[in-house]
Amino acid sequence: MTDAPATDAPGARPEAAQSARALFTERFDAVPLGTWSAPGRVNLIGEHTDYNDGFVLPFAIQHRTHVALGTRADGVIRVASTFADDAVEVPLAELNALFPDGRETVAEWARYPLGVAWALQRAAGRDPVTLVGVDLAFASDVPVGAGLSSSAAIEGATASALAAIWGIDLDRTALARVGRTAENEAVGAPTGIMDQMASMLGRADAAIFLDCRSLEAEVIDLGFADAGLELVVIDTGVSHSHATGGYGERRAACERGAEAMGASALRDVSVADLERAQELLDDVTFRRVRHVVTENQRVLDTVAALAAEGPASVGPLLVASHASMRDDFEISVPELDTAVEAALAAGAIGARMTGGGFGGAAIALVARDGVGAVTDAVTAAFTDAGFAAPTIFTVAPSAGAARD
Repeated sequence: MTDAPATDAPGARPEAAQSARALFTERFDAVPLGTWSAPGRVNLIGEHTDYNDGFVLPFAIQHRTHVALGTRADGVIRVASTFADDAVEVPLAELNALFPDGRETVAEWARYPLGVAWALQRAAGRDPVTLVGVDLAFASDVPVGAGLSSSAAIEGATASALAAIWGIDLDRTALARVGRTAENEAVGAPTGIMDQMASMLGRADAAIFLDCRSLEAEVIDLGFADAGLELVVIDTGVSHSHATGGYGERRAACERGAEAMGASALRDVSVADLERAQELLDDVTFRRVRHVVTENQRVLDTVAALAAEGPASVGPLLVASHASMRDDFEISVPELDTAVEAALAAGAIGARMTGGGFGGAAIALVARDGVGAVTDAVTAAFTDAGFAAPTIFTVAPSAGAARD
């Protein structure tokens, strides 16, 4: 992987990198060889389409997870984090015994970096006895639980650092696959590959138009800055988990729908097929299918609108995406609906929930001089509804994984 500089990430925070180095020294009583980092992401549009072989349009953000790395001579991998009290250590040769079947014996946060180490050595066909042991210390400013993929940031930082130190020459798409394998099999979260691809491939002022079947990716200029637009994130503070509950149920419904339609994935079902789908499927499964099929089309329409008319034209597509997730996929919550409605009433061009759902964050595309009004309106709406105050901030499309 090419270690392109990460310094072009707007608003990048060196404090997290410093925290990772300080933690490394504190926990391991040594100086790290270097630090690597990877960003979280916002998905502009295309939700729950990734594991259906569909299309997504995410971009990396300036918030990043940093990992400080050092080597050790005993073939052990040891991981520490600013958000965990204790370090976790495992011989590299024992990772195959841990994952996937023994993952429940590992602290959940540690499954991400240890799972990446396991998936990376497997993807590269490397015998663990040939790999140098490592110490890894993590610090992050990616908000956890906000739907900004703090997990992919951990995975991307870990994969980049380990590939460099172990001399594994895999391209960024292959490292994204490693991250997905870790999340699916080592963590147990049935997610697609969108988050990892966005974290690995991100570019400043651009989104990644990703075909989740072929993994072909195209960099799409967003033009937010030239258009005087900001992307506002409204973190509701409502936590969610992808590894359990509703996320897995939605995925299973999509698989049932595709099978009933005679398709290998919902990617192969078009808007024109929905009338037939309604005849074949029960109401709930049909609505799940309708969301994915129409959301795929909205991604394609957004890419076309960005090229033809610019970013101010995509607002109605964002609004339609939220309505589909709220009504057909049923993954919104009252706090997300309140955030979207208040942002739109205060003048946002478009708004929708982002991420897996059941909590997390909404996004709003807002004229730069309207950010304050949207922030005030959303905050007031939460107060009126009796919700805890949201955390509201802007994000900028930023660079992908890199050595710091």
